[in-house]
Amino acid sequence: QRSGNSAGGTNSAMSFSKSKTQVQIETNTGVVFDDVAGVEEAKEEFQEVVTFLKRPESFTAVGASIPKGVLLVGPPGTGKTLLAKAIAGEAGVPF
Repeated sequence: QRSGNSAGGTNSAMSFSKSKTQVQIETNTGVVFDDVAGVEEAKEEFQEVVTFLKRPESFTAVGASIPKGVLLVGPPGTGKTLLAKAIAGEAGVPF
C-alpha cells in the first residue's frame, strides 16, 4: 500500500483536473495595423483575415470553410503577438 506522502502528494495522478486556469480575453486591444512597423506584405496578407472576421457570411456563401485559427511562426521578439492583436483590433473581435 502506498503512502499519501509520495513525491506528487495525495492522488497526484488525478489532480490535473483541478486546474485554476483563467482565460483572459481583451475585448479592445487598442492596436491596429498602423501600430505595427515593417512587415508590409504580412499586413496585406492579413487584410483578408480581417475581412473574413468582419464579414464571414460573404466567404461562407461561396463555400469557404471557417478556419480554426492562424499560426504565426517565428523567433521570440519578432512581433507575432503584436500582429495578432492588430488583427483583432482591426476586425473588432476579442483577442
